Amino acid sequence: MKLDESLTKVPELRSHYDEQDHIRRLIDTARGVEGNIRHASTHAAGVIVSDLPLVNYAPLRRPTSSSSDDQIGTVTQYTMSEAEELGLLKVDFLGLATLTVMRVTCELITERHGIDLDLLTISRDDPVIYDLLSRGDVMGVFQVEGQGMRRTLMKMQPQKFEHVIAAISLYRPGPMEYIDDYIARLHGEKAVEYRHPSLEPILEETFGIIVYQEQIIRILTDIAGYTAGEADLVRRAVGKKKKKALLKHRATFIEGAIERSGVPREAAETIFDDIEYFARYGFNKSHAADYAVLTCQTAYLKAEYPIEYMAALLTVERNNTDKVSRFIEECRRMSIEVSPPDINSSGLGFTIEDMGDHPPAIRFGMGAIKNVGEGPVEAILEARQVGGPFEDLDDFCRRVDLRDVNRRALESLIQVGTLEQFGRRAQLLPIADRILGVSAGIHKAKDAGQLSMFGSATGVHLAAEESILPPANKVPEIPRKEILAWEKELVGIYISEHPLARVTTRLDDVLSGSVGTLAEERSGQQVTVAGMVQRIYRHTTKKGNEMAFVTLEDAQGSCDVVVFPGLWKETKRLWQPEQIVVVNGKVDTSRRDEPSLLCSWVKRPEDISVAAGVNARTEEPRPTRPPDSRGVRAGTRPPEPPAPPPHFATSEEPRTPSSGSDGADGSVPRTVRVTLQRSAEQGSDRQRLRRIHDVLVGYEGVDPFVIHLADGAGRGIELRFPNQATAYCPELVQELVSLLGDRAVSIDEGP
Repeated sequence: MKLDESLTKVPELRSHYDEQDHIRRLIDTARGVEGNIRHASTHAAGVIVSDLPLVNYAPLRRPTSSSSDDQIGTVTQYTMSEAEELGLLKVDFLGLATLTVMRVTCELITERHGIDLDLLTISRDDPVIYDLLSRGDVMGVFQVEGQGMRRTLMKMQPQKFEHVIAAISLYRPGPMEYIDDYIARLHGEKAVEYRHPSLEPILEETFGIIVYQEQIIRILTDIAGYTAGEADLVRRAVGKKKKKALLKHRATFIEGAIERSGVPREAAETIFDDIEYFARYGFNKSHAADYAVLTCQTAYLKAEYPIEYMAALLTVERNNTDKVSRFIEECRRMSIEVSPPDINSSGLGFTIEDMGDHPPAIRFGMGAIKNVGEGPVEAILEARQVGGPFEDLDDFCRRVDLRDVNRRALESLIQVGTLEQFGRRAQLLPIADRILGVSAGIHKAKDAGQLSMFGSATGVHLAAEESILPPANKVPEIPRKEILAWEKELVGIYISEHPLARVTTRLDDVLSGSVGTLAEERSGQQVTVAGMVQRIYRHTTKKGNEMAFVTLEDAQGSCDVVVFPGLWKETKRLWQPEQIVVVNGKVDTSRRDEPSLLCSWVKRPEDISVAAGVNARTEEPRPTRPPDSRGVRAGTRPPEPPAPPPHFATSEEPRTPSSGSDGADGSVPRTVRVTLQRSAEQGSDRQRLRRIHDVLVGYEGVDPFVIHLADGAGRGIELRFPNQATAYCPELVQELVSLLGDRAVSIDEGP
């Protein structure tokens, strides 16, 4: 019997022959391009699963020396697409640091509160989750940390798990432009529309918008009559942009939708266009649901156990200086104190310390200091565990074998202040070599058994009067700026004091916001911030004028400042790296996810006098500035007054100050009275007070204004500003009402 006849009569044989023939063709193809293969690499997460040993289906090899995981023993010589063509199952196993963060958090919760949680029992539907996500408190929360996702959640105000799944799926290049439509339909602000009524059962849960890949498969099967397997092939063809396959499936879909569901041709074409657009970038719902579980669980841990969660985040990310600095700033925002590294208190990672009558604090881990690896830290911790806290530098040298620590690690520990209880950095750093030498001598003697009958190493016992630490009065102090530079370089933050601390304290009443919290301001809001210049990018406009984009940083974060040509020409000398500046400008969120500041004026801190108004800490009126100074020292040109936000500039009536007693009509000035209800958060109240003052003085005129600070019992204090005035107009009232509510603003006829 001929081979072809045998294959025709025995289907199983035909199937086997086809499979073997396909394998042979793949091998021949591989041989044909062998000379063009430059290197072999290993898939980061792909694992091939088969019913028989893989050698029956694919050639195998050892992993290359550059493979990221040296525990991998065998890999296929086929790529993932070729392996899938053979019918082999490829599964991606992703390793997430978030899972480690959650585990460490659960361990801390058990240790501190006696509550046993694990990855399966952490809540994902507690109301605190949705409160946290809705207010945008998402730093450190899985998948939603970015400013764009933060704003999406704040607009969406998710109230259940399905909303979080949708948010994660929508924030992708395909459906992203429909986020606002989805949110408007979710809140009933916009009618739900469908391309055709037959789509309603499929897209009802997402308000008529294709969000998930599963919806695409249902559209293909329910409307055009595809089988599930055929529909999945379409999804793959779209995702891999296979043009020939797409043209074929487009025609098949349109004909099937017309015949099976009575969809008009034009509607069928539009539906397939939607499929082609969304499938390229969309999530499958099961994938998004997995992510949403972790999003909700991490949000729950942050909301219910904030100090444990932040300590776990810092510990897991301790080798990433940028993340450590961001998480520490988040701790400060959450009123969680992060104590500096200490030789007698710090561990390898970040630990929680109970502070008696005060709230607990997080202690900085020594393993998070650059140049200090786990080995040196373990050597220190082992000695501390055996003998308790170190009494002084000599005790430290005797008990820790600094041969395991090395000079670079010791110097880094000194530079960030870890050994400050033994002496000042200026005393310790010059004798680093001697510290290492003394410790090495002691431990060499111990290794050789040269111990006295009292247990001391012979010939190297250090009496108190022989301390290796030089007297403090004989060592010059290290400049504060150099110490801060060490701290920034080695741990990513300023431990001793932020360079801006003294500036922000002195200019407390001038500043109305901070660089790191611009995302909390609305677009167009005029703010005054202080920051340190980090980078300057010069740009030439189409007209040939030079302008700049400047990265400004403060203790809360960083932002880009846009300096337009005219201002750049006048102030370029001020924009220097590491220079501290005070900037006034408008918040702009229209260009990118991260907000930027459109600069109106810039000054050095020393060129700004003490601000007018009120001392927010004592709530006492303070002396005001002369009306024409605007907070600038005498003899300098005052900055231009800040312009009102853009949405007020479109008013049909131009903004004009009231005429006042000196006006042409002889009318009496009107007093603008603003009431600010005080809350339990003094910091928030201070910030709102500054905003109110900025709005009032931004409308220059002759009308007096009064700010009434009221408490819940109806009492309060009135703050008057005799040397400043505003301009009563509808735009001013509208802006104040948007900040404080309808009943917070009243107008009195007369001064």
